Amino acid sequence: MGDPAPRGQNGTMKISRVGRPWRSVGVAVIAGAVLLGSGCGRGDKSPSWQGGGDKQTAAAGGSAAPSPSPTLSTVAVVSPAANATDVAAATEVKFTSDDPENTSVTVTDAGGAEIKGTLDKDEKTWRPDKALAYGTKYTVTVNGTAAAGKGGTTSSTFTTMAKPSKIVRVTSFLADNQTVGVGMPLIVKFSRAIPASYRDDVERRMTVTATPAQEGSWGWISPTEVHFRPKQFWQANSKVFYKVQLGGVPLGNGYYGKSDLTVDLKIGRSFVMTVNNKNKQMIVKQDGKVIKTIPVSLGKASTPSSSGTMIVMEKARHTVFDTTDTDPVNGYKTPIDFAQRITWSGQFIHAAPWSEGKQGHINVSHGCVNVSEKMGAWLFGRTMMGDPITVSGTEQKLKQGNGWTDFNVSYAEWKKLSYLK
Repeated sequence: MGDPAPRGQNGTMKISRVGRPWRSVGVAVIAGAVLLGSGCGRGDKSPSWQGGGDKQTAAAGGSAAPSPSPTLSTVAVVSPAANATDVAAATEVKFTSDDPENTSVTVTDAGGAEIKGTLDKDEKTWRPDKALAYGTKYTVTVNGTAAAGKGGTTSSTFTTMAKPSKIVRVTSFLADNQTVGVGMPLIVKFSRAIPASYRDDVERRMTVTATPAQEGSWGWISPTEVHFRPKQFWQANSKVFYKVQLGGVPLGNGYYGKSDLTVDLKIGRSFVMTVNNKNKQMIVKQDGKVIKTIPVSLGKASTPSSSGTMIVMEKARHTVFDTTDTDPVNGYKTPIDFAQRITWSGQFIHAAPWSEGKQGHINVSHGCVNVSEKMGAWLFGRTMMGDPITVSGTEQKLKQGNGWTDFNVSYAEWKKLSYLK
């Protein structure tokens, strides 16, 4: 997102991705529409009154000139076209009105039940809260509410497409009611690659709301994965809600989104780790205050640690590092305590009692951030998934994509991964 998100009265941010008319067959857009609800007219000539003509004023005590008949608002349904069939289940309703502020839109099913949706009067568009039912007939009624003497009503029907056989599942890595660290990206995955020409439509259907308000943007990690990150780390103790509304949405090559999803989560306290290879110390800050300085040993010259901003992705109190499958000659198999993964390539923060004499002085690890057994336990008991760690001054830069590297680039660079320009 290039511009700051709009803020509500309660300080929330809502990044709304509003979709444009679908490019798939089934949502017809008509170039013109019959404007219904025109006002009643008079068949006689201009009125006159006793004692004067058109340019005369009524005499004192006479009857006042009648007010002209009010001009009635004109309304029409633009899309879906009247009696359209095979309409996408996620369709929007677009209408025209010369008085949109006083115009209402109602969509009902065959049984007369009203469908919940949101009316954008500026864009003259009604959007359903969730995908419509497949193979169902709906009626749209646009009503120019009688305000300031205006009024006009029109209606039309359309029928949604049959349930598609080619669907794309949409999943969230995070679940409701989780609490995560300030560096945690919102991760959405697709069961099938989304064509580049459809990715802007997908982003418009993904909404993030944070309290307090914070600017952020979606970025595509791959054709099957998109992340959202704020401009800076999340503010501590924020509330975050995101909605992916892709049920029934065309996703290319005859595929459609299977369903919508929503996630409601919380950002925890700020817990940030910073490691400097020069002095081989880790500075730990909680809510902006230094709470611990920990000696570390990083990767030796042949297996250097990566410099960059990484995120704690998973934790294991006890595990075994086994590299013999990939390196039968020089590989090793070692029990490890208090392991916290920070890259996909195998870099961890972990306890290493065998290097405690080297920590703070010499780098001897295979790329991991080694700490003492005591400090390993201390860290492990305080970190959570999503906590960031930044390492600097090593021989190797962190490769983008080697872990959750969303904060390893500037916000300007991150926004280039969005398809909304």
